[in-house]
Amino acid sequence: MYGTVARFRVKSGMEKEIEAIVRDYENTPPPGYIGEYIYRLDSDPQTYIMAVMFESKEAYFANADSPEQDAEYRKFRDLLESDPEWMDGKIVSFPGMS
Repeated sequence: MYGTVARFRVKSGMEKEIEAIVRDYENTPPPGYIGEYIYRLDSDPQTYIMAVMFESKEAYFANADSPEQDAEYRKFRDLLESDPEWMDGKIVSFPGMS
């Protein structure tokens, strides 16, 4: 499995919009998508941490490089104060992993 962790700060008042984009994405997932966890921080409710999981590195980058994902990212980015901080990598542990 492969994925990314991102830290991002939403523009003031855009919290509901960002959460709607996430729900829409989960309703029409790309090939190889497993799921994601999104945290809204207690210490700063405009800051989120997102962990996204794909079946493989190849599936992750096929999605990341697609025109459809680029269009989705642009809608997402419009709601943020600045670019997210992305950290890609191999997933080495998760519940149920043997």
